[in-house]
Amino acid sequence: MAIRIHPSFAIHPGDWLKTEIVQAHGVSINDLAEAFGVSRQSISSLLNGRAALSADMAIRFEHAFGVKAETLMRMQARYDLGKAREHEADLAVRSLVSV
Repeated sequence: MAIRIHPSFAIHPGDWLKTEIVQAHGVSINDLAEAFGVSRQSISSLLNGRAALSADMAIRFEHAFGVKAETLMRMQARYDLGKAREHEADLAVRSLVSV
């Protein structure tokens, strides 16, 4: 039996990156966008939880701050699954496996 993590434990990676990495290092959104070669809006959307973390962006954070891209992508997957689980009861799917 698989262990299910309660959806409330699913933290958007942008929220974590904002508080634990970006703010902790005293980096502004403008400086981060410039260093990453992306728009300020894309960084702001990610850090404020309005956009998902892409693999490219995860690699940028890895290069800039040393946090593993794989770890960040697992956070994003866990967050996405947690959000989907909140609406799991609304899904109407019949089993295709014989018991």
